[in-house]
Amino acid sequence: MTQLEVFSDLSERLKYNFPDFPLYVQKGNLYQFNNYAAVAHWHLDLEFIYVLEGSMNFSVNGSVTRLNPGEGIFVNSQRLHFGYSLEDYSDCVFIVVAIHPSILGEKTSFLQAYWEEESSHMMTDFVLLTDQVDWQLSILHAIQDIYSEIYTEHQPPNPLRLVSQALSLFAAVGDHVQPVSGQPGVLANVQEMTRYIHQNYDQKITLEEIASSGTVCRSRCCTLFNKYVGQTPNNYLTQYRLQKSCEMLKETRRSISEIALACGFQSSSYFSSIFRKQMGVTPQYYRKQLMNHTS
Repeated sequence: MTQLEVFSDLSERLKYNFPDFPLYVQKGNLYQFNNYAAVAHWHLDLEFIYVLEGSMNFSVNGSVTRLNPGEGIFVNSQRLHFGYSLEDYSDCVFIVVAIHPSILGEKTSFLQAYWEEESSHMMTDFVLLTDQVDWQLSILHAIQDIYSEIYTEHQPPNPLRLVSQALSLFAAVGDHVQPVSGQPGVLANVQEMTRYIHQNYDQKITLEEIASSGTVCRSRCCTLFNKYVGQTPNNYLTQYRLQKSCEMLKETRRSISEIALACGFQSSSYFSSIFRKQMGVTPQYYRKQLMNHTS
């Protein structure tokens, strides 16, 4: 069993732009997230970020980098990462491109071997991309090109060109990924704990259960979450539940009560209270805002 097969089901799958085509290309804003901070997550996909407007801090496996307009970052596979606003809760507009290894197709062992080697936990976690280095500038341009291919230049886009652009992105950064020393075992524990939350957020979860899923004690669990995720396990659980509730408010017509229970909140009133405290508006008003924005 290859590394790709082992880790294929350990994290959330992205909602790719096209069915059966594992490429995710979107424009995002930090204001869409609670407190202008995305929930720490990880996936098998390689990820590229390009900042269009504003600035944000970006955490990868506990290492924080500031991204300014015109800069970007490459995040290697299976790394815990998230972007968040600076202290003033200002917005940031960015392009995100994520590429799943299944884009290589079947029976491509030579390509898969290269992918697995360059994306392993023994290699670089991330690469900051600026316009001061020629090869990095080329990647920043390529991120914009692949976004334009999907959204502005061709309807529908040319799938062969998209595959070529996606693989060229990884090829360009792959030449500069280097072996590093680290603690893959510790990160695996953190990933197991976040995976447990992702799979069980709709149920009652205790700190003991989260820690147990990562084969650590409660104290160690809290230490690892603070270092690599940037918050306590319980806060992460709440943030993840809120994120899932926002998705349901946007993508379904389920009632507030149904969404509250589906996301693991004790009652609709408790859900509404937490939602308003964290998001600044009620779930009903949040849904109304979404409807007005899309109408």
